[in-house]
Amino acid sequence: MTPEALLGGFQTAPIQSARAFRAALEAMARPGTIWEVEGAMPPTPMSVAAGVLLLTLCDGTTPVHLGGSLDLPVVRDWVTFHTGAPLVAAEDARFALGTWADLTPVNRFAIGLPDYPDRSATLIVEMPRLDAEGARLTGPGIKDVAHLSLPETQAFRANRALFPQGFDTYLTCGSRLAGLPRSTIVEAV
Repeated sequence: MTPEALLGGFQTAPIQSARAFRAALEAMARPGTIWEVEGAMPPTPMSVAAGVLLLTLCDGTTPVHLGGSLDLPVVRDWVTFHTGAPLVAAEDARFALGTWADLTPVNRFAIGLPDYPDRSATLIVEMPRLDAEGARLTGPGIKDVAHLSLPETQAFRANRALFPQGFDTYLTCGSRLAGLPRSTIVEAV
């Protein structure tokens, strides 16, 4: 295990994880909104927001997949040490972390079953930028319309067509995160 893997977890776990969980819930409940999070200092190239999400949402029973550019010994050790999550292949993951290029094609990830749509994967996509501009978002949790910088629109449109099945997505950049649930209607601008 690398020494860096032992550092960077929550210092005051009850408070920081509660705040992070609230931000994660709000991001999914209000697609297109961007939330600041803090408390984790994961090893590079993982962002603070991605680290916070993993610390908050994953544990020893949550299979995690690390995409190519994040599948590094220091990141593997950090995730394993701080969450206990088993690292698995894309097909077996409940959470997957990587850049969009790492995670595509997204049809590798679980979309749930007709009777159990909750048995799907959640993608945590590391973005070079995350802004409230770009693709047009409508649907549950959005009053009129929202905009969000997405890596593409077609995959999210295809995912929406699978509803109630499909994957959910968190987009992360630095200490910022946004949620994009499978119920969101995505249109190119």
